[in-house]
Amino acid sequence: MPNLQQVTDVLETLYPLRYAESWDAPGLIVGDLDAPVTRIAFAADPTRAVVEQAVSGHADLLVCHHPLLFRAVHEVSGAGVHGAIVSELYRNGCALWVGHTNADAAYRGVGQAAADAFGLLDQRPLTPIDDPESAHPVGIGRVGRLAEPIPLRDFAKRVAHELPHTEYGIQVAGDLDAPVRTVAVLPGSGDSMFDEVRASGVDVYVTSDLRHHPATDALEQARWEAELRRRGLHAGSGDRHMRPALINTPHSAIESLWFHYALEDVPAAVQARTGQSLTAWWITMRTDPWDMVVR
Repeated sequence: MPNLQQVTDVLETLYPLRYAESWDAPGLIVGDLDAPVTRIAFAADPTRAVVEQAVSGHADLLVCHHPLLFRAVHEVSGAGVHGAIVSELYRNGCALWVGHTNADAAYRGVGQAAADAFGLLDQRPLTPIDDPESAHPVGIGRVGRLAEPIPLRDFAKRVAHELPHTEYGIQVAGDLDAPVRTVAVLPGSGDSMFDEVRASGVDVYVTSDLRHHPATDALEQARWEAELRRRGLHAGSGDRHMRPALINTPHSAIESLWFHYALEDVPAAVQARTGQSLTAWWITMRTDPWDMVVR
């Protein structure tokens, strides 16, 4: 049976650590490299409840998108929840590997999985990474087109339908009747990328964690540029629709679409490299923090 080192090598071939942002620290967080791995659980967040499910399912390895130790941690005793989780993992022989921004950028990673789920064709990265070792374009986010234009309200319903359920749902800003032809998708926190999205010229931007001031500024700029086009004072004269419209999705929900691919790709790659098969499953419990929306 494969050991943790072999499985980690496969993971870091599919989702190279060199793709990670400079502030990120993905990779192997917990585990003994010579331990055997026959059962892998996938989940968005390494919460206590997720770890308990992984352990109860006899997972040898838990693969999560979000880091356990994202910000500085100065102790891993039982006095803090991070220490309790690390202890639970070690006590039960379950390793933890994190694919964060490296998985965002990878081929068949987080960005591509979301773009594929929403029906985007002719995709390219929103912010490309130059990797001569990759046979496919890689980078953060995806830009693509729909097979046929559809109204914003219908595209938003498509997005909502593809996502795991959350109480908070999605939010939409823009002309709901405007045709959507081109889309930018950036799963996760995306309001730092408005300049790149505007430069791409897409009709709608799908992302998460949109804050009031960046979102308001982006929408006001889009409305003003639409007004200038109506006056014939801006490129695209005559196009009356503002762009990009915005679709704000639950952070973990949109990123979880990656597991549709990872569940296929990781066991297949381990089989190809080691000749050994694995059992893999997705822990689908909701880790979105919100329990109720009051209107």
